[in-house]
Amino acid sequence: METFSLGIAWNWEYDEDFIAGIEYACSKRGLSTCRIVLHNLHDTIRRLYAGEIAFCAFLDRAADDESFSPIMKSLTKSPTRIFNAFDHVEHAVDKATMHLEFITSGLHVPYTIIVSPYNKKKEIELSLSELAMLGRPFIIKPANTTGGGVGVVLGAESLKDVIETRQHHKNDKYLLQETVKPKYLEGNKAWFRVLHAFGEIIPCWWDDVTHIYRRVTIEEERTFRIEALHDVTKSIQKVCKLDFFSSEIVMTGENKFVVVDYVNEVCDMRLQSKHIDGVPDDVVQRIQELIADETKKVTIPVGLVT
Repeated sequence: METFSLGIAWNWEYDEDFIAGIEYACSKRGLSTCRIVLHNLHDTIRRLYAGEIAFCAFLDRAADDESFSPIMKSLTKSPTRIFNAFDHVEHAVDKATMHLEFITSGLHVPYTIIVSPYNKKKEIELSLSELAMLGRPFIIKPANTTGGGVGVVLGAESLKDVIETRQHHKNDKYLLQETVKPKYLEGNKAWFRVLHAFGEIIPCWWDDVTHIYRRVTIEEERTFRIEALHDVTKSIQKVCKLDFFSSEIVMTGENKFVVVDYVNEVCDMRLQSKHIDGVPDDVVQRIQELIADETKKVTIPVGLVT
């Protein structure tokens, strides 16, 4: 059996730099890697089920592609250390579930109304007074359709918008949310995208309009008293139980930290040096190193149960 330290499944062309950086970080630590992409997918699946190949650790960057699912099914029956365990991902991607569990955990979230799927209940039970509580404009987002803001309406104004939007993903619940307004800290919009990777927390300034990142410095954390971003993110991790994810957190005029985008389980890791709205290169490099370090902890070769 051929055993690799880390298997990486990916299907997005813009992941090339991120994957290459992980491979480089692994190679510096004497770790082997195996790319699983569309052109070798079927052969990899065959080898897995034949017991010819195994992975000590596994990173899934192709969760949105069902053609990769046989690999995921095989690995869930194995001792392989899966970064973002599949059952935890399934739990975390449901925004309605996360919303309720965040509230239970004491996290601040936007005022939200959860609407049942259109195919389950075509008539929407929503009073004008409830709608008024959202304010205008408000946000409409599907509970389970994820990635790049797919299905999200940011400038909703009426019940008509809700009725029309929920028919786009008829089997999905929808969240109707108030628009949270950030305060400004010496000209900086207090809107943050915080990355969590294997216990390390990396806060970044992030603009919800331009999507431009800038890493928060330790001095800025102290100056603006935003160290609580770490505590909020730790609380999020306790709920979602993911190894690697990001969340959007807004500091309001009342100095509350409100989680506005709960859990992004497959983070966009394009380099800022190549894409204006990418992640700062040093942040990407740090996460690549953390993935390699975590892989190194899995030192005993494992066999797969088929």
